[in-house]
Amino acid sequence: MTAALTASPPSRDPRARGRATGLVIALLILWPMLQLAQFRPLALFEAGNLHAMGYFLSAFLPPATSGEFLALLLRATLETLAMATAGIALAFVLAAPLAFVMTQALSVSRIGPGRGRWHGQVLRALARAATLVLRAIPEVVWALIFVRALGLGPAAGVLALAITYGGMLGKVYAEILESGDTRPARALLEAGSGRLQALCYGLVPGAAQELASYTVYRWECAVRASVVMGFVGAGGLGQLMDQSMKMLDGGEASTILLTFLLLVLLADALSAALRRLLA
Repeated sequence: MTAALTASPPSRDPRARGRATGLVIALLILWPMLQLAQFRPLALFEAGNLHAMGYFLSAFLPPATSGEFLALLLRATLETLAMATAGIALAFVLAAPLAFVMTQALSVSRIGPGRGRWHGQVLRALARAATLVLRAIPEVVWALIFVRALGLGPAAGVLALAITYGGMLGKVYAEILESGDTRPARALLEAGSGRLQALCYGLVPGAAQELASYTVYRWECAVRASVVMGFVGAGGLGQLMDQSMKMLDGGEASTILLTFLLLVLLADALSAALRRLLA
């Protein structure tokens, strides 16, 4: 009892000063960024702005449910899903070999001294540069380019998604494969196995859940991006939304937003199902 009463108070966190310093530095960096971005959240609560937002949102009710519009909505939804799915499929075809080249755990020259080490380093550097170039240009810019070349329609959106998301998937796939347990792949390489066998049997089984989850997440992002690209003529829900907004038809816009919400819920359910299947 005496020992408990005379126990010394807990010592001060030795890293408290460093955390406080880091917080102050972050605030000093963030403040000018907010000023440059003209971030003024209080402006939302001004009387005139609140009235304008309320009038705009009131036009969204009730949602449009006419048979003719729902038929157009169904076709636009199928176009959006087809655009996102085809774009991600082509992006995967582009990303898989890039990730295969960039994954250092599959480098045979790293096992021990041998010929060809610099060849692998140059090849990996070129693959990283390729993923950087592919993902550096936004998909909307690619969509504008392909709309000029191919005309209006989902084909421009498919190619735009394939290029941009191919770079994104390739980079993240390589990081996922590197962050997992690479010992099985190294053991297979040391036993004389090929790099493709080491990938399929040494790296992919341990990272399958994360790879599938990220791919489905990117498919969800592709659905959102395809909606945005519709505003520049790539078809789908975005083009239908653009037409509804230009006609000041809030009911149609509300129905399109609800459809988009259902697509996001579908992506979440698909991701959860794939993770359970691969568990």
